[in-house]
Amino acid sequence: MDAEAHWEKVYTTKAPTDVSWYQPDAELSLKLIRQAAPDHAAAIIDVGGGASTLVDGLLDEGYTNVTVLDLSASALGQAAARLGEDAGGVRWIEADIRDADLAVHAYDVWHDRAVFHFLTAPADRRRYVEQVLRAVKVGGHVLVATFASDGPTHCSGLEVARYEPDELHAQFGSEFELLKSVREQHKTPSGAVQPFVYCMCRVG
Repeated sequence: MDAEAHWEKVYTTKAPTDVSWYQPDAELSLKLIRQAAPDHAAAIIDVGGGASTLVDGLLDEGYTNVTVLDLSASALGQAAARLGEDAGGVRWIEADIRDADLAVHAYDVWHDRAVFHFLTAPADRRRYVEQVLRAVKVGGHVLVATFASDGPTHCSGLEVARYEPDELHAQFGSEFELLKSVREQHKTPSGAVQPFVYCMCRVG
């Protein structure tokens, strides 16, 4: 099963509130995005945003230039339906981040919670970083969250990579300045606790 089919199956067989990565409020992501982009006109892309509630929080905060990218049409549809009329103020992109056709230097903030750790092949990680460098403005911020080194080894039936902050930063390289890292103990809908690490970098 290819990646698109896998995630379509996930989002058509489970409610958005039942997937392990669900957060009622994306509090930590919102806090870090506020720090990175106090200007509410900043261009923000949520990579792998799917049915995440981050977009709701960004709109509630007053951000006016928000893009959500995911390879699952069902996930994007669920988020848009939840937002109702407000969905018209969001740009929705159905694509695989590895080969998405993103505008050059279009974004002030790149946010990814729980996509990068699914890229277990070095070639896929390199392609991802190339996409970041293409799409984010010089001086823009990149916020990536993955399972921490003591987090799960698999998620949604797929193997994942796990990182310490320095290991995650090393995947991106010298073009990225590590500004901060934060650890989160995410509680899943089933009650399990999953350690995440968030790294925020600036593109040099």
